[in-house]
Amino acid sequence: MTEAVAPPRVSFYSLADDAAGDRFQLVCRLVERIYATGLRIYILAASDQDARHVDRLLWTYREQSFLPHGLKGETDAELTPILIGRDPDPGDARSVLINLAARVPEHLERFERLCEAVDHDPTVREAARERYRHYRRAGLAVEHHEIRLA
Repeated sequence: MTEAVAPPRVSFYSLADDAAGDRFQLVCRLVERIYATGLRIYILAASDQDARHVDRLLWTYREQSFLPHGLKGETDAELTPILIGRDPDPGDARSVLINLAARVPEHLERFERLCEAVDHDPTVREAARERYRHYRRAGLAVEHHEIRLA
């Protein structure tokens, strides 16, 4: 008998209207907080360029912190708790998926939690609204948090 898998909890994190920064900085903040709980993270980037940008930001995000991460295919995924890539399949077990792509990610059933990072860009916001509606229609529990970056 196969054990039923609970659908992922979906959380949208959007920058407040008066907040500075962008969704990449927001992802760094989310990663720092999630990593502190001991969970393994996969960041799904929209492009190789976005993946490399997040990779660079995580090295410089906060001087006093270290977030062990790497790019999928360029690091040992089994030993790396924070993995970044364009491939919708992280390959190994991860608890949290952070979506930077405009589309609904594949393989949602493999994750306990899905985080969507949204900034002020109108194109990003509209794509996020579409994904939000998709998740609701699919019967997933969706929550929203408005964030102010410090």
